[in-house]
Amino acid sequence: MSNKDTLNVEHQAEQQRFVVKTQGAEAMLEYHLAGQNIDFHRTFVPPQLRGQGIAEKLVRTGLAWAKSNDFNINASCSYVVKFLG
Repeated sequence: MSNKDTLNVEHQAEQQRFVVKTQGAEAMLEYHLAGQNIDFHRTFVPPQLRGQGIAEKLVRTGLAWAKSNDFNINASCSYVVKFLG
């Protein structure tokens, strides 16, 4: 089992973000929700956590949540755009 399979993605709805906390650092996917419209606008993974699939896990979790709530999904973050198609 790879590291990204064991990572826990926490949805912090009040802050409008999804977070992974590991190795003493925090990676996040931030969004803005207005009515039924959601815009994923920022993905950030600290340098020491990069290359482990954390950003992908955050984005897939965020998109799955948005789809399950029937939100109109937009992405102003270029990384998230890669997952829409």
